[in-house]
Amino acid sequence: MKFIQTSNAPQAIGPYSQAVCHGNILYTSGQIPLTPEGKLVEGGVSEQTHQVFKNLKAVLKAANADFSQVIKTTVFLSDMNHFQQVNEIYASYFGDHHPARSCVEVSRLPKDVWIEMEAVAFVE
Repeated sequence: MKFIQTSNAPQAIGPYSQAVCHGNILYTSGQIPLTPEGKLVEGGVSEQTHQVFKNLKAVLKAANADFSQVIKTTVFLSDMNHFQQVNEIYASYFGDHHPARSCVEVSRLPKDVWIEMEAVAFVE
């Protein structure tokens, strides 16, 4: 088992790793819209979603992976009314690659953000 850590994504705000690789499977922790310096991104769900993808990209890269290797994502939204907007941004990052996905509305997310996302990827 290997713990993944990068300064190009926000540091964990609790007792967990940014990602863990076990064999050929990478499990990322949920990413929220914090900058690598730990500052909450200003703006609405669009700006927050783009930052979440930047963070996931950095964590994947630290594990020598990218979005094309993602096999499953889980998206947590604090308001399902943002689903369509988030879905359009999501599609722009994955293109023709369509990993399995769950999307759920939750009552609250850390730091009262609009979105959190985690991913599982196959790495070689």
